[in-house]
Amino acid sequence: MDSLISAAAQALAAGDPLGALNRVALRDDPPALALRGIAMARLGDVIRAKALLRQAARAFGAKATLARARCTVAEAEIALAARDLTWPTKQLAAAREILEQHGDRTNAAYARSLEIRRLVLIGHLDEAERGLADLDPSPLPPAARTVYELIVAGLALRRLQTKAAHAALERATRTARQVRIPELQAEIERATATLSAPAARVIQGSEERLLQLDDVEALFRSDVLIVDACRLAVRLGGQLVAMARRPVLFAIVRQLAARAPADVPRAELIAHAFRGKEADESHRARLRVEIGRLRRLLKGMAEINATRDGFALLPCEDRTVAVLAQPIEDENAAVLACLADGEAWSSSGLALALGASQRTVQRALDALALSGKVQSFGRGRAQRWTCPVVPEFATALLLPAWSSLD
Repeated sequence: MDSLISAAAQALAAGDPLGALNRVALRDDPPALALRGIAMARLGDVIRAKALLRQAARAFGAKATLARARCTVAEAEIALAARDLTWPTKQLAAAREILEQHGDRTNAAYARSLEIRRLVLIGHLDEAERGLADLDPSPLPPAARTVYELIVAGLALRRLQTKAAHAALERATRTARQVRIPELQAEIERATATLSAPAARVIQGSEERLLQLDDVEALFRSDVLIVDACRLAVRLGGQLVAMARRPVLFAIVRQLAARAPADVPRAELIAHAFRGKEADESHRARLRVEIGRLRRLLKGMAEINATRDGFALLPCEDRTVAVLAQPIEDENAAVLACLADGEAWSSSGLALALGASQRTVQRALDALALSGKVQSFGRGRAQRWTCPVVPEFATALLLPAWSSLD
């Protein structure tokens, strides 16, 4: 490695992409192309960065498998930063195996951390947790170690383990001070802000208040029967009844929980769950069927009793009932929640993260754009979506592993 290449690499490691470009901007040899690509990514030109890295990989040639693998890892990092979650993960896994075979433990560990970070973003938390347990972070340099701690914090936040998240973010802050990369410091600040931002609303009878993540964690540990409108489930202690795939049942139980222990008239339940303007006999028959299904699902947690006018939800053992809702409710709240992280997302990345079709996500983005809640830049495959003003709430952490957008 010549002196200019070495100096450019050191400048990138120190968080100075312009300094790196000053040293290799006029060079077209493979190492210089790779460094230029990474520098352009740091400066926000993702399209040019990808092109340079692919050009570098071709220039290294088929025999330079180690160098090509490193280019693949750099390209995967750029795709992840651009929230292009559909980037081919098999390429990254193959590159990681090559790095391990050649003894490059540092880049192999970093490649694995990128795989795990993608799993966290798309809600595959169990798989991400297993990956973290198997990953040895000791070979990672300070910048990569900061990314590792951000992954640990992100997973802990989504698991509502706020103490573990605090500890990971403190470790990330310490390692970030060694490299002074503004992007990393900004990401740590955003992650830290989520701990004090409103994450949800709790509704109990006529009372309603905002909760931070540690408040939500405490609520989940209590003996309150929780109708969770963030993750579309009913909770009681360690029991969980998921209803993300049963929107009608969830609509009914949420209405019942909001009025508990009072009853809800049949016409109101029909209007809310079936969107029927007038309740006829077929609607009432369907409501009886859905109530029967709901009773079976909630057996041991609550009873649903018929009254003269409707139905009432009565938790077992005289427990209290609470509805946990998003801080700001919107029919496209799941899309807004993802965009609340301040990053620029592709529609395909949002679709993958939410478990919805890209067409459904695109309709949601178009509706949000009309109301001025989101904006886009770029065209075609390069189009990205952001929030003009990042909402000061953390609903992304309370989204289900997959959404019910469809």
